[in-house]
Amino acid sequence: MGSTARRHNWTFLTNHARVLVTIARDPAVRLRDVAVTCALTERTVQTIVADLESDGYLQRVRDGRRNRYEISAGAVFKHPAEAGVQVAGLLALLTGVPAAENSPEPAAE
Repeated sequence: MGSTARRHNWTFLTNHARVLVTIARDPAVRLRDVAVTCALTERTVQTIVADLESDGYLQRVRDGRRNRYEISAGAVFKHPAEAGVQVAGLLALLTGVPAAENSPEPAAE
C-alpha cells in the first residue's frame, strides 16, 4: 500500500468569510485590526471588503471620522451548493451572537 502525503495547510473558511466574521463581531472595527486578526495585509482586507460590499453582503456607513459596517439582512451564499442559505446562520455560529443580532432589522415599509 502506498503512503499518502497529508496536507495540513488548508482551512475551512475563506479569507472573505474570516473578514465578514471579524466585522460581524465588531461592526466598528478598523480594517487594520481586521488585517491583524485575519493574518492578512491591510490592502487584501480592503479588497475583500470592497468585494463584500459590491456583492451586497455588507454596507459601509460613515460614523464621524470612522466607518461602521452593517451586515446585509437576508444575504445568501453565492455558491450553488449553498444557494438560498442565509449567511446569518454561519455568522451566528462563528460569532456566538444570534442571527437576529448580526444583521439590522429590515426597514419598516
